[in-house]
Amino acid sequence: MPDLTSLASAVGALLKERQETISVSESACGGLISATLVSIPGASAYYVGGAVVYTGTSRTELLRVPESAMRGMRASSEPYALLTARTVRELLGATWGLSETGASGPTGNRYGDDAGHACVAVAGPGVERVVTLETRSADREANMWAFARAALHLLEQCLREAK
Repeated sequence: MPDLTSLASAVGALLKERQETISVSESACGGLISATLVSIPGASAYYVGGAVVYTGTSRTELLRVPESAMRGMRASSEPYALLTARTVRELLGATWGLSETGASGPTGNRYGDDAGHACVAVAGPGVERVVTLETRSADREANMWAFARAALHLLEQCLREAK
């Protein structure tokens, strides 16, 4: 986890310096993003909480996103990633929301995305950004690490942009 740890350390330092907080909604990473953020000593100063939103049931029950909000939208898409980043931020009262949704593999998801597909979004004060990552790999664990790395990298970029 060394490369994730250095990213999480940089993110944590920026959040602490600014006295800001982060909340996370993740799917294909299965909690890896949150685990990385809380592995940094002093994480309680910036990490509010997170959820592994792996199914429609968890989206409805944990994030309280009604089916009506999903009309015309599918999971594992940029609009969905942004919706969940905004939602987890608002629900937990954090300064920043970070979201990941994707297909880690070894097969694709039910929405037609190949393994190695993920969308990552950040929602914060005056900054919203979303990116799509395609690793083109069926290696589940490698994809989870790549998705978490992309999420932390995007968060760091947004924090630096918002300065």
